[in-house]
Amino acid sequence: MKNKPLAFQEIEWWIVTFVFLILVLVNILSAGSSSFHYFPGNPTGYFARVFIPLILFLVFYLMHRVLIPRYRETNRKGPFIGYGLLIFTLSYILVSLFSVGSEITNSPFTPFYFTAMALYGGYLVWVLLLKEVFLPPKMDDYLTYNLLRLSSIFFFVVLFLFKFDFLVSRNISVILALFLPASILVVLYNFFLIYRMRLHGKQRAALWFNILLIVGFPGFLLFVGLMQQDPGTVLLGLGTGLVIQLVVLPLSDLAFEKYFGMKGKIETLSHQVDRGSADLRFLKSQINPHFLFNALNTLYGAALMENAEKTSDGIQKLGDMMRFMLHENQLDKIPLQREIEYLRNYLDLQMLRFKKEDNLEISIKLNEEHCEGTIAPMLLIPFVENAFKHGISTKNESWIRINLRCLAGSVHLDVVNSLHPPKALKDPSDESGIGLDNVRKRLQVLYPDRHDLTIVSNDTEHFVHFSVQITPETQKP
Repeated sequence: MKNKPLAFQEIEWWIVTFVFLILVLVNILSAGSSSFHYFPGNPTGYFARVFIPLILFLVFYLMHRVLIPRYRETNRKGPFIGYGLLIFTLSYILVSLFSVGSEITNSPFTPFYFTAMALYGGYLVWVLLLKEVFLPPKMDDYLTYNLLRLSSIFFFVVLFLFKFDFLVSRNISVILALFLPASILVVLYNFFLIYRMRLHGKQRAALWFNILLIVGFPGFLLFVGLMQQDPGTVLLGLGTGLVIQLVVLPLSDLAFEKYFGMKGKIETLSHQVDRGSADLRFLKSQINPHFLFNALNTLYGAALMENAEKTSDGIQKLGDMMRFMLHENQLDKIPLQREIEYLRNYLDLQMLRFKKEDNLEISIKLNEEHCEGTIAPMLLIPFVENAFKHGISTKNESWIRINLRCLAGSVHLDVVNSLHPPKALKDPSDESGIGLDNVRKRLQVLYPDRHDLTIVSNDTEHFVHFSVQITPETQKP
């Protein structure tokens, strides 16, 4: 309520729909009743009490749900003014016909129609003033604006009911005027004390709060009616309790479910977008020209000094890696063995580069036992690549220790590498390496609450422990 404006167009629509629905239903059910004394002996008056609210509601629908939203999208004043005048003219003629026929008015001039339009126009102008004065950045948040606009909706609806009491009994208007804020309080009570309790599995607490709601105001009315032997108060208490339990609570629960369902869909779509963006950035950053050129230069040197067997083997590994990056990296899940194979090819190529370094110690343990299942591609390589990128110095003693093992349903990777002072002249191509922030984001999107990542560094050493729960092969990727 503080961070964003409420969906007032929907709130206004549902409140007005509810009010007009009650008006029409009450007038339909009141046929032959003596409680409405405005049209004695005139059967046209019955139809007027039904069709005039329907016409006014149709005008509200066309303006509030069709013309105004379309004008906000297109900003075309001509069609808006033209269709608006057409709607007002036709509705005025229809309302005047029913009004004169039922003797509400004695001339074609129908003043109450203009009163209704003035109330609607006045509300729109008032909303514009609220937006100009109470919306951020003029206010710190949306709380004041939301509260004032909710109060304005209630005020204008009540004003309409009492100005048009010739269409519905004044008693009905009073009940509706009391029912609207009471319904809001019941809905809030339901959300915070009943619905949320059930959502968190606290069924017993939710039941007690529901019982408290029943024995509250409805129970109080019922008790007073029984003590005073007043059937009207007894019926009011029973009716209030039934309306709360059979109408207000189920409808509010339905609204909550729909809201959280839409919110969940939005979060899912947002995660999918984040995932796509992260994967795209990952793919772009993984194609590291600096590493590829170094690997090719190493292969070229090996071809000059040795037989072609090692060179062809290195080229094959590099080709496998390229195919993996271009094809399997696009999939949601791949076999874990393919991920490990890519990691092994990467390590073999790196060993070709650094096997003659005297001050470098490299320990690699890849235990592939129990490594079955599927995993999102390119989750293991970033930590290993980061170790080779930052853990090797041509002047100082360096070390890299890699240990991969699989347990039932999970894979674990430990990487330890030495740290060295940053280079005085940083290679621009190093920027294309995999950022750990990007890795964390991918894990949060792909494996929420199903991974563990611990990174510890000191002046001389960098340690990474990574584990993730993998998908069994019996499940579809």
